[in-house]
Amino acid sequence: MATGLDALRAALVGYRRRWPAEATTIDHFEALLLEGSPGFGRERLAGHFTASAWLVSQCGRRVLMTHHRKLGRWLQLGGHADGDRDLAQVALREAQEESGLPGLVVDRELFDLDRHWIPERSDVPGHWHYDARYVVTAGPDERYSVSEESIDLAWVDIDTLSAVANPDESVRRMALKWKAIRPA
Repeated sequence: MATGLDALRAALVGYRRRWPAEATTIDHFEALLLEGSPGFGRERLAGHFTASAWLVSQCGRRVLMTHHRKLGRWLQLGGHADGDRDLAQVALREAQEESGLPGLVVDRELFDLDRHWIPERSDVPGHWHYDARYVVTAGPDERYSVSEESIDLAWVDIDTLSAVANPDESVRRMALKWKAIRPA
């Protein structure tokens, strides 16, 4: 099994086959990937890879959302790669750290890609996050704990996310994708 850069390169090829309408976003990810290691560290101030978890309940009908402390919005769990080239593992680690849930399992196939702007904060200039998103499935114990990264966490019905205009369009897109690949 390929790891690191080769694994992400292969994952992007597969993602392009599944979601051809997202070609422009995929092109941005491939361009950053060509830079190699620098793209996996937050020291690359123009932008860098991050990874997120579409953390679904065992039944697949709910997703765990964080009321993000720094951004003040309800989003999926996730964070910086910090040099780790295995973005699926980064998504899993972030989900574990931010939720405290035991028994999480990551699907190594890319679920979603999102390139979004992060505004300037104190000594960090505005920059791009190249966010690779993976499905992470919870075990039977859904009792989470709120980490320092969050104001709150909540299990949210995925039908609710896909049916209403969510302030974060990427969350709505992931809900629609989930419903398309895993109908009720």
